[in-house]
Amino acid sequence: MSRQSVVNLISLFSHKSSKREWKPLEDHSCTDVPWLLLFILFCIGMGFICGFSIATGAAARLLSGYDSYGNICGQKNVKVEGIVNSGLDLTHKKYVFFLDPCNIDLVHQKIKSIALCVSACPRKELKSLADIQKFAETNGSTLCSYELQPSEYTTDPRAAKLCPKYPVPESAPIPFFHRCAPVNISCYAKFAEALITFVSDSSVLHRLISGVMTSKEIIMGLCLLSLVLSMILMVIIRYISRVLVWILTILVILGSLGGTGVLWWLYAKQRMSAGALETQIAKDNLQALLIYAIAATVFTVILFLIMLIMRKRVALTIALFHVAGKVFIHLPLLVFQPFWTFFVLILFWTYWITVLLFLGTTGSPVPNEEGFVEFRMVGPLKYMWWYHVVGLIWISEFILACQQMTVAGAVVTYYFTREKRNLPFTPILASVNRLVCYHLGTVAKGSFIITLVKIPRMILMYIHTQLKGKENACARCMLKACICCLWCLEKCLTYLNQNAYTATAINSTNFCTSAKDAFVILVENALRVAAINTVGDFMLFLGKVLIVCSTGLAGIMLLNYQRDYTIWVLPLIIVCLFAFLVAHCFLSIYEMVVDVLFLCFAIDTKYNDGSPGREFYMDKVLMEFVENSKKSMKEAGRGGGAEGRELKPMASGASSS
Repeated sequence: MSRQSVVNLISLFSHKSSKREWKPLEDHSCTDVPWLLLFILFCIGMGFICGFSIATGAAARLLSGYDSYGNICGQKNVKVEGIVNSGLDLTHKKYVFFLDPCNIDLVHQKIKSIALCVSACPRKELKSLADIQKFAETNGSTLCSYELQPSEYTTDPRAAKLCPKYPVPESAPIPFFHRCAPVNISCYAKFAEALITFVSDSSVLHRLISGVMTSKEIIMGLCLLSLVLSMILMVIIRYISRVLVWILTILVILGSLGGTGVLWWLYAKQRMSAGALETQIAKDNLQALLIYAIAATVFTVILFLIMLIMRKRVALTIALFHVAGKVFIHLPLLVFQPFWTFFVLILFWTYWITVLLFLGTTGSPVPNEEGFVEFRMVGPLKYMWWYHVVGLIWISEFILACQQMTVAGAVVTYYFTREKRNLPFTPILASVNRLVCYHLGTVAKGSFIITLVKIPRMILMYIHTQLKGKENACARCMLKACICCLWCLEKCLTYLNQNAYTATAINSTNFCTSAKDAFVILVENALRVAAINTVGDFMLFLGKVLIVCSTGLAGIMLLNYQRDYTIWVLPLIIVCLFAFLVAHCFLSIYEMVVDVLFLCFAIDTKYNDGSPGREFYMDKVLMEFVENSKKSMKEAGRGGGAEGRELKPMASGASSS
């Protein structure tokens, strides 16, 4: 074969591959089957870890508890070689009692205390050895080590070491786990003080914790308010999408101004009455109000500058929101998608934490340097922890990817159905059916790629935490740069994955082909991506800001009535974080719909020209949006390249619904 023939063959192949037309919803075939099999094998390995931990007795040790000598409470035990007090019959002693329950070892993440099996937890404070002896004689529950008899508690010199540290706090058994836990919250406050090392003044932490406990009803009410506001915003998006952008813009401006003004007013009012309030809590609240007011002022100025820069593009987003609003009208079940995903994630995380607790108590009994028993895994089995951690990331990403594929499939069905009256009765369920029957392998592969990026980033973050204060400035800078680069790569891959799932939902191609096709489409429409997605995402961000600001402002007004005995910092942070999480869960679905619609539109304009047989699928409002965007970009002097490409008029047969 001549050289010219080879060149012609390559050119013909490239021409054919570039002209490969998409066939939306026409062909359905299984994609990435090997990856589905690999994911199933991985899940079987996760199940093996769970079964192994249960089979080795870890479940009994976790639920029933065990003492420092390896005995499981509430049953007969087998003797551990070389350990005294092991192999006891503890059938009538069902509860684990710690001699010093508040002595927590943060390094090894355990209670640094002798554990015993007792028949009852002390329901009132015991202030001396005589009280402990009386409790044993009255209730039949011996709180000292097994080798001491109750009659020896006050006479044996070993009692100081083998009996609990007094005063013994009032305790109650934890439901289902049979551990005696102190009732007084001060014990846990001491643990928090040790855990939060940046708090130098322990009294501040005590007041923070007491503030949360005092305001728990307000916190729960504000969390419920954020949920209601998010649902109301979704209803607004559905029914009045045309004016939503301007409503959000005006409300955010007014909310930022009002919130800033209220904070400065409260600060001035409280400062004027500072002479009458000399308590430490009042001073802390005054300082916190000043910080809040300054932060709100800076935020308002930055927000105004951003709005000023993007003011010409805000109007262009209205049409896109209108089309997305139509999607929610035809597909109302999309609103509930975050609930199902969150519910499945909670179930999986509960299972994962349960197995993790099993792994914490599995292994063979090994004497430690103090002569007590610890359960440790030896050999290859100790690496099950790492397998279990990888499973947490991969399966969590798999569940989130299933949501993305489900939403993409439903929106694709809506977009590429010319007559909306012919839509399936439940496009969401139809999309779930296609996902389960054809595309689970694609989802498994996409989620695995995200996992490959997340794991190194988490390892680097762990190393950075462990070396904090020890590494030099150059190493610290390199670690942070690597973490930042991996974070950016993860965000880019997540965005590409979402578009790859959309391409798979359209044309039933495997992950790599879909990712390549989606990437080509996005590159060809780079200016449109910047003009449409960025503005749309910014407006949704303003919606999140609106919900957080509204919830935070309501929290400030409610907590203002408790300022004499409550510190606002922690309750307000908890409420605002929860409000942002709820708003993000709801509005991320809307953001996903916008991204899917844009990719469908870009494919539509590339492979259809409005001629008979190649009519556009798009909505007329979306066409007008792109025309307006193109004109605006030209007026700004940036109307070249892909944005300058003239769009052919919509065919008369195109849908206008």
